[in-house]
Amino acid sequence: MTLKRVLEPEVMDSADEAQDYNDMDHSAVNVLFADDFLASGFSGNDILDLGTGTALIPIEICRRNAGLRIMAADMAVSMLELARYNLERAGMTACIQLAHVDAKKLPYSARMFDAVISNSIVHHIPEPELMIREAIRVTKPGGALFFRDLLRPDSKQKLDGLVRLYAGDESAHARQMFADSLHAALSLQEIQAIVSEAGFVPETVLPTSDRHWTWSARQPA
Repeated sequence: MTLKRVLEPEVMDSADEAQDYNDMDHSAVNVLFADDFLASGFSGNDILDLGTGTALIPIEICRRNAGLRIMAADMAVSMLELARYNLERAGMTACIQLAHVDAKKLPYSARMFDAVISNSIVHHIPEPELMIREAIRVTKPGGALFFRDLLRPDSKQKLDGLVRLYAGDESAHARQMFADSLHAALSLQEIQAIVSEAGFVPETVLPTSDRHWTWSARQPA
């Protein structure tokens, strides 16, 4: 039987949740995201990162290209407080700006950014098509859309195996957060249907690890 999607809270906004998230070892995932995005053919300077969390991915991107400007957006105040500390520690406050915004109702003008990126926001949103439409709206013609998120396993057995493999050494709270996120994630067919309805080829979304899908596309010129 296919594992059904079980929603988790849209906003992780307690101090404990933010700290546990920040303390988890996301380094390999963050480095891979930064490298893959920059290798995807992106051109331009202005990037919007939706669901930035504690801004670790923008930091990785700007370490590789100091000429970029990133708007790092999140709904969780506790996440943004830790993000500010991370930016100051990394010396990135000049190239990365933090924003407290709702990804489903962005306060930005249409065609404002050269790229919109996101890592692991989709599974937090009950109706992710709303966020996808907003991301498309604020991307310039020819701009890049680069999203990566968790891929919901098709069984509880596979979900438990992923938690043991990738969060087995983390705290009990961190393991539960990862399990909840996998349960809340979309299947490949679900996210392909969303981007298809938004006017993009479904195959622009591909499985890119045993627990992730990636959507890499260009806004029509």
